[in-house]
Amino acid sequence: MRSEKDDQSVRLTAWARGRVQGVGFRWWVRARALELGLVGSATNLRDGRVEVVAEGPRSSCERLLELLRGPGTPGRVAGVTERWSEPRGGASGFQER
Repeated sequence: MRSEKDDQSVRLTAWARGRVQGVGFRWWVRARALELGLVGSATNLRDGRVEVVAEGPRSSCERLLELLRGPGTPGRVAGVTERWSEPRGGASGFQER
């Protein structure tokens, strides 16, 4: 049963570490985020991690986080750190950076 809290708009910032650059990881994240109706970006960081910023319903952001931690990602995800915050809005679509 879904509650109002499940559909409250939130901002998820997640950092994936492991072998996540140069393996189609950002493209894969973008495809999953768009399927879930989320907006945001996936960005390669200098330290080898990928930063994922997604805004939308909490339930969709939680599902994206599950997928990031799941076995189906390109490359090899060694771990994902997350931070939840209020949505900032203003984003449209989902960008790979």
